Formats: sequence, structure tokens, C-alpha cells
Amino acid sequence: MTDSALDSNKDEPLRNDIRLLGRLLGDTVRDQEGAAIFDIVEQVRQTAVRFARDGDPASRDELAALLDPLPRDTTQAVVRAFSYFLQLANIAEDEHHIRRRRAHDLAGSPPREGSLVFALDALASAKVSPEALADFFAHALVAPVLTAHPTEVQRQSLIRNHREIARLLDRRERQQLTPEEAADNELALANAILTLWQSRMLRPVRLKVIDEVKNGISYFKETFFSELPRLYIQATEQLQKRYPEKVWALPPFFRVGSWIGGDRDGNPFVTADILNEALRLQSAATLNHYLDEIHELGAELPLSDLLVKVTPELLALAEHSTDHSPQRSDEPYRRALSGIYARLAATARALDHVDPVRHEIGHAEPYATPAELRGELKVLTNSLKLNGSARLAGGRLRRLLRAVQVFGFHLAPIDLRQNSEVHARSVAALLAAAGRCPDYEALPENERIALQTAEIASPRPLYSPWLDYDEETRGELAIFFAARELRAKYGEAALPNCIISKTDGVSDLLELALLLKEAGLLRPGAEPRLDVNIIPLFETIEDLQKSAAIMDQLFAIPGYRQLVAGRGDEHEVMLGYSDSNKDGGFLTSGWELYKAEILLADTFARHGVRLRLFHGRGGSVGRGGGPSYHAILAQPAGAVSGQIRLTEQGEVISTKYGTPDTGRRNLEVLLAATLEASLTDHENKVEPAGQFHGVMDDLSLRAFNAYRGLVYETPGFTTYFRQSTVVSEIASLNIGSRPASRKASERIEDLRAIPWVFSWAQCRLMLPGWYGFGSAVDGYLAANPDGLATLQRMLKSWPFFQSLLSNMDMVLAKTDLAIASRYAELVADNELRERIFSRIVGEWQLTRRHLLAILERDDFLADNPMLKRSLQLRAPYMDPLNHLQVELLKRHRGGDTDERVARGIHITINGIAAGLRNSG
Repeated sequence: MTDSALDSNKDEPLRNDIRLLGRLLGDTVRDQEGAAIFDIVEQVRQTAVRFARDGDPASRDELAALLDPLPRDTTQAVVRAFSYFLQLANIAEDEHHIRRRRAHDLAGSPPREGSLVFALDALASAKVSPEALADFFAHALVAPVLTAHPTEVQRQSLIRNHREIARLLDRRERQQLTPEEAADNELALANAILTLWQSRMLRPVRLKVIDEVKNGISYFKETFFSELPRLYIQATEQLQKRYPEKVWALPPFFRVGSWIGGDRDGNPFVTADILNEALRLQSAATLNHYLDEIHELGAELPLSDLLVKVTPELLALAEHSTDHSPQRSDEPYRRALSGIYARLAATARALDHVDPVRHEIGHAEPYATPAELRGELKVLTNSLKLNGSARLAGGRLRRLLRAVQVFGFHLAPIDLRQNSEVHARSVAALLAAAGRCPDYEALPENERIALQTAEIASPRPLYSPWLDYDEETRGELAIFFAARELRAKYGEAALPNCIISKTDGVSDLLELALLLKEAGLLRPGAEPRLDVNIIPLFETIEDLQKSAAIMDQLFAIPGYRQLVAGRGDEHEVMLGYSDSNKDGGFLTSGWELYKAEILLADTFARHGVRLRLFHGRGGSVGRGGGPSYHAILAQPAGAVSGQIRLTEQGEVISTKYGTPDTGRRNLEVLLAATLEASLTDHENKVEPAGQFHGVMDDLSLRAFNAYRGLVYETPGFTTYFRQSTVVSEIASLNIGSRPASRKASERIEDLRAIPWVFSWAQCRLMLPGWYGFGSAVDGYLAANPDGLATLQRMLKSWPFFQSLLSNMDMVLAKTDLAIASRYAELVADNELRERIFSRIVGEWQLTRRHLLAILERDDFLADNPMLKRSLQLRAPYMDPLNHLQVELLKRHRGGDTDERVARGIHITINGIAAGLRNSG
């Protein structure tokens, strides 16, 4: 049997699930909309399948003849049917991946790439010592950071519905159902799909920041509360099994962070009040989780001291409990847990003004810190372990102990982020009001640095409550004052980081330092103290190129270097993938990021500072996305070193962390990749990667010129982009609280990277993920006739180049020029349309030819048959949505004010995004 046949057999359960869900959706459409609408949907589906399979122009014309004359209400029903099918296909695929992983593990097959066992095996093969592993964990930090960047088009109510469908599919897979149980399961699936059909797909109003905060918290409730402690336990047990001579007590090195409620860059709706409420909601969710777990532990530990011994510490904890019921007089664990519950309930009231659903027994004092709570839980653990009940300490109690250590009373550390220009204006206002400098922003960089250095070292504050400041400055100061108070309330881990967007000079970091000083978060003196991390974010190609020099100059300032020493000689730098891609194109962005990491690592090493990189990756390849495992292993040697943070954005959050199974897998992948990247020379194991840097410099320059030549230097390109994509309509889609552009401007420079990439994805061109590569390779091969062999060697031996081409392979496979040509027809100027679209098509053909030659393949995704089949399955359901989107855009832009037209456009955006999955 061939490999493809084997894969086909393995995919049979997936096909069965999709057939089942498709049939139930069809039944729902027939029942709810009538047989006539169902027949139209089915006719469109069959025609689209023929078009996707054969590429026959006649099928395309037939599809147009079916779709173009549809009445508006019928159009909406067709759009909804195809959109919901794509959502259901996503659920079935996710469940299939879980099924395949379980089958792999149950069969005792070799460890999967990306698993913790695989990583530890790789470290053992590389002769990494247990001492080196212990040092890794002592200094490690692995932190996915959730952001509210608006590419998640699904409402939370629909996501909950998706989880229910996933649960029902999972039950069909894992349990042998009787005929009656199977019928009940199918009925429940049909009801869930009916609920989906009768639910509004779109939000009626734009999300508020607090809505985004609540959405972020839902992933902790669904996944992180349960799966992050399990990951710690798995890692500990794996290490203990391999190296029994050591006692492995892992510190809380793996945390999930958040920007939601603290990211002010371009979002005027994030204020001090919002930050306060975000942390209150996070804390309330955390304490409610602990209360629920304590309640369950009470049911699990009815142990009687008539039958088991207990430690004096546990007995004391039980005696001090508020629970004096004679029914539990011989149950010290339950009485101790009642006391802990009462203290937690008091903590929830004191911190968050929340009453628990289950009221406590008696009054108790709140916990001052999470460490106090953890100390009392340890009393239970120690007593169980010392008195023959160690197994009872290894389940829920063990997970709760780890949860308290990781989540504290604050849940997730929130990063504060603001644009450097805003910081500069706020500092200028403070200096002017204090009579220190009348026009700070007019100063050259060296004078700014000198002035800031002096002010940071001075104990005299600039701010006075008796002086008047502009609204922006008042808002900025309020954030920092609130941060100081919230850190005192919820703990220092609640707000550990401040990020400066668009950093392009040393003064940008010093301005933030001065604002922190004014809020009491930086204290000058002989041994100055900085309470939070100052993190520059380098975003454009030019800023990436300057990043190491800026940090070198910064560390040379004695006062700042003292602040870094007080932070444990560690400093974080954030690298912007999305904006660098929009600025310089996919290939140049990737290469400049890579080079910046090398130079930063060298600079930090010279100054004796540990570098932590924060990767601002988006969901799509055009925004730095792609598989996390290979992306981490593709970092240059020495750039990870046990510490990594990376953003998780938009629809990627629900895809990766929407269910416990997928969430656990993705958390494990991050840990495994960080271990391998930190402790093995993955980059140079075949041959030295440095020998290829000159080739990449050559390719990058050529790609940069091709990309900039199209996007920024071609007359009329902005008009072409805005007319041939849904960028304007995306701006009115209620998927996030933040505006689509930084400024009221039509310029691409001012457009955020998210709508830039999202728009190209909708018209199936994916231009930010590939444009320029074809011209780069074409020029390189013209100058180097034997260059193809070099590029093939690079692919085989260099993880960076492998990751780059793998991501491009995926993006090109999702590109459809026939569909894109329909969007080009939206451009009013015929000459402009032909001139730019023909140029894009030519670059695509060049890119395809050269990529496949380097890969030595005949078609895209040759080494990823599962994804290839997935895209083939989805195409017939996305194509009608694209066709209808174009027709609705024509009507809308032609002056049709019927709200069903605008709603139809937004529903097609939703459906196409679901079909593409990592769309923006």
C-alpha cells in the first residue's frame, strides 16, 4: 500500500466527521430555509467542486450564472451555509489532529517532533548534562502573550458552540456508543448546528476593551488553568524519570502573559480605569478557580484522623479553621480546606469586590499574598505524603499548588505598551511645565539623552498635581500611577513590563524611564532601582538594523547600566514581525530580524547582560506567523538561551488554545522548541550556517527592491490596493476595539499591519507572504549560474531557510490567481488594474517556479499532504464566498445602501477567514 493510501486510510475518520457535519448542516438549511434554498446551496456546492477540481472555465461561468442573480435574502442564506460549513470543517480537522496524536501515542510509536519526550531525547543524543538542564530551568522564561489584535472574527458565543460540537465529536471517537447513545449524540450535534444557524454571526457593535479582556480570560478557564499545571507536572516527571539522582523542583518558568487592557498603542480606549478593571476581572477569575478547586478537594479528602495520622501542622490548620461542625470533627483535611476556602473568599471580596457563589463557613482574614495560600496548601500535601497518602497529594492538590505559583492572584502579567511618540510628548509637557526645557521635542538626539540622563538621576520630581497638563499627558501619567498601585495590590508579577512601540533611538527608552520615575516605579539614588522592565520594540527594517547599536549606546550610559544591574543583568528586546514585513517584504523582514538577533546577542554578551527576545509574531505568515516549533528552532544560535516570549494573536489564540487538548499540545511545543533551541546547536548541525549569510544578503536586497518598488514606489498602488481588497470594509467590521489605522490617512505607511495582511488574504493573493522572492532568486541566479545548487544546500542544512521556504510554500498554496483576478476587476481604472495585476501575476509565477526548483518538487505542499488535502477540501466552499464577496462589493460601492449588502460582505469576510484559518 502506498504512503498516500495509508494517509488516506488515516483520514477516513475525518472524512466521516465532515460528511456527518455537512449532512446535519444541510438538514438544518432545508428545515429552516426551505427545500428551494437548500437546492440552490447544493447546486452551488456541486458546481464549485467541479470548478475547484477541474479548473474548467465553463464551471466558473456556471457558478457566476448561479450566484449573480440571487435575491439578497437568498444570497445571505448561501453565504451563511458555506461559512458555517468551513467552521464545522475546522472543528472536525482539529479533532482529527487530536485523534491522530492519541493513536500515535497509544501505539507506542517514536516520540512526535515537538513533544517534550522528543526534545529530551534530542538533548540526550547531544550529550546535554542534567546540570545544564537544571541551569536552563533555573533561568528559563517561556511566555506566550495573548493580544487583542483584531483578526478573530468569531463571536465568543459561536466559539462556545464550536467547543460543544468538538466535545460531541470527541465523545463519538473515544467511547464505544450504543445505538441509542449514538442517536442521542447525533441529535445533540444537530441541535448544536441548529443553534449555530439561528445565532447571529456578526457582532452588532464594535468590541470594547473590557469585552476583549473577558474573551482573553475565557482561554484561561477553558485551557490554561488545567493544562499549564499538567505541563509542569509532565516536565517534572519526565526529568525525574531520566535523571533520578537529582530532585527536580521546577520554578514557575512557563507563564501566559497578556496585552489585553494594557496595550495603548493606537488604542485611545485603554485607560487607567480600564487597566484597573482588567486586573480586577483577571483576579476574580483566578480566585474563583481556586475556590472551585478547594471545594472539590473538600469532597476528595474526607479522611478521618481515626484512620490516618496527620502532621501537627495540619492539625493546627484544622483547629484554626472556621469550620466547627461536629460532623467533621474527625476530618482535619476537610476542616483545613474550609478554613482555606473562607480565607480565599475574604481575599476575593477584599481584592475584587466579588462574592463567591458558595458562601464560606464563618469569617476569616484574607491572604496577604499567594505565597500564604500556597504555604497552607503545602501543609496538606506534606501531611498526605508523610502519612501514607502520597497518591492523594498527586492529583488535584498538586495541580492547584502549581496553579497558585503560576497565576498568583493576578492570573496573567499584563504588559503596558505605548508609542514612543506619545512618551516623547508627555515628557516634553512635563519638562515644559516644570520650567526645565521649553521645547524638548526640538532637541537633537544627543541633547535629549543628556537631559534625560540628568533628570532620571535627580531625586526631584517634575510632575506636580498643582500644574495643568494636556489630556494625553494626564492619561499617560494616570496609567503609570495606576500601575504602581496595582502592583502593590496584586503583586509585582501583575504588571512587570513596559513596551515602547516604534523605538528608533536611545532617548525613547530614557523617556519611558523618566515617566516611570515620576510614578515612583524608578527610584534614583546611589543604587537606583527600576521596578519594571523597559522593553524597546524595533519594528521597521531601518530600526531593526539600528537595534544593536542603540542598545550598545544605552548600556554605555552608567546610570542606565546600573538600572539593568538592579534587574538581575537581564534586558528584554521586542522585535516586530508585522510592521517590518509591511515595510520591507517577507524575505527582507525575516532576514533583518535574524541578523538583528545575532547582533543583539553579541552586544548583550559584551556588556554582560542576558538577552531575552520577545517575538511580535502575528497569525499569518505575512505577519511573522507559521508553525511555532520550527520558527523557534530557526532562530540564530544563542538567540534563545532559555528565554523567549512571543505574541499569540487574533484567530490563532482560539485555534491553538480553544480546547484543552490542542492547548496542551501547543504549550508543550513551545517548551520543547525552547529546550532544543537553547541547549543544542540546531542551526549548525549539518554545516555552518554563516557561510550562507552573504547569499541571504544578496537575496534580501533584491527582494526589498522588488517589494518596495511595487508597494511604495508604483504610482497608483495605494488606489489599486484599496479598490481591489476589502480593507475599507474590514475597518467597519466589529472585530476589535482598536482603529485600523494609526492616523487618519490613506497611506500604507499609516495602515496597521493587521488590515494590510488580512485584506490580501481575503482576495486570496497573500501578497505580503511571498512578493519579492521570485525577483530575488531570478536576479541571484542570473548573476550566479550555479546558484541553484547553493540554494538547495541552504534548504537542506539551514533551519532558518527551511522555515522561510516552508511558510512561503504554505502561503503560495493558499493563493488563487483566478479568484484574485475577480477582485482586480473592482479597480475602476483599467490601465492601473492591468499594469499592477499583471506585475503581481508575473512575480507570483517567478516565485512559484523558483521555489519549486529549490524544493525539488512539482507542486506546493508535497511534504504536507494533510494540509494539501485540507485546502483542496476547503476551496469549493471558499470560492463561492469570494465570488459573492466581489458581487456584494460592487453593489455596496455602487451606492446600494441596503444593510443586507453590507452584512453580507461582513459574513463573507467571516467565512473566508474561517476557511484560511491563519488569515491575518
